[in-house]
Amino acid sequence: MTYTTKVKEEIVKQQINQAEKICELSGFLRFGAVIKDNITITLENASITRRIYSDLKELFNIRPKIIIRNQKRFRVKQIYILEISEKVDHILQFLCIKNGNKKIFPEDYFFSTREEKIAYLEGVFLATGTVNDPASSGYHLEIVTNLNREAIFLTNLFKSLEITAKHLKRNSKYMVYIKNAEVISEIIRMFKATNSYFYFEDIRIYRDHKNMVNRLNNCELANQEKTISNGLKQLEEIKYLKENNLYSLLDDNIKIVLDYREKYPETSLKELADIISLETEYKIGKSGVNHHFIKVRNLIKKHQEKKETK
Repeated sequence: MTYTTKVKEEIVKQQINQAEKICELSGFLRFGAVIKDNITITLENASITRRIYSDLKELFNIRPKIIIRNQKRFRVKQIYILEISEKVDHILQFLCIKNGNKKIFPEDYFFSTREEKIAYLEGVFLATGTVNDPASSGYHLEIVTNLNREAIFLTNLFKSLEITAKHLKRNSKYMVYIKNAEVISEIIRMFKATNSYFYFEDIRIYRDHKNMVNRLNNCELANQEKTISNGLKQLEEIKYLKENNLYSLLDDNIKIVLDYREKYPETSLKELADIISLETEYKIGKSGVNHHFIKVRNLIKKHQEKKETK
C-alpha cells in the first residue's frame, strides 16, 4: 500500500457531518468524475468507492450502478466503476458543479465554515491527489486538474486556509503542488489522517535533525581547514622573517606569539591565545594574536616593496 493510499484510507474512515459530506462529494465529482449525460466514476480503492456510494445514496436517495472489473496490466487488480444515470442534473446543480450546460465552481456561500473548505479539498485529494512517502523521496503533494481555471480555483482555496500552493502546466494537464514539508504535514493533519501525520512528522523531524548535524559537521570541517590553512600561512611568514633577518626587529610580545605559533601550528587564534595566557605571563586574547600577525604581514610587505625598488 502506497503512502497516498494510506492517507486516503484514513480520510474516508473519518465521520463527517452532512454539510461536509456535500462539500467532499462536490470536490470529488468535480475533479474525479466523467460527466456527460450520466456521471461515471472509476476507482481502484474499495474504501473510497464505499464512501462515495454511501454519500450519494444518503444525500440523493439513489443507488449508483456498480461494475467491478479485473485489470490485468502488470498485476491483477480490481477496478470499481460507479454509474449514475438518475437525478444527474439535480446532483450537479446541488453540488455546484454544473448549472445547465455550464460548469461552475462553488461560491462563497457553499463554504460557510473552514471545515467545509477542508472537506472539499479532501474530496479533491481523494479523486486526484498524491503525496510522496517522505521516507523514500522528497516532500511533494500534488493535485492534477484538466483546466487552468480549476488549478487557479484550488490554489485560491488553499490560500483561503493560509496555505501557499503553486500551479503549473504539465503536458496537457495542470498541476497544483506543494513541496514545503511543514505545509504538507499541516495538510495531512488538517485531513485528520492522524497515523499518516505522525509517520510524516517522525521522518520530517529525523531528516531536519540529520541535515542540521550535517551542516554543523560541514561548518566545523570548514573551520578546521581554515584554521590549518591560516596556521601554515603564518608559519611561512615566520620563516620569511627569519630568512631575511627581520625577526630581531620585533618586540618581545610578538616573538612570544610567533614562538607559540611554531609550537602549535594547527591551533586556532583563540586556542593559541589561551595557551599563551596559561603558559606565560603575557595575557592576550584572540584579537591581540590577530593584531600581532597583522603587524608581521605589514613588516613583510614593506620589506618586499623595499626590495623591489632596489
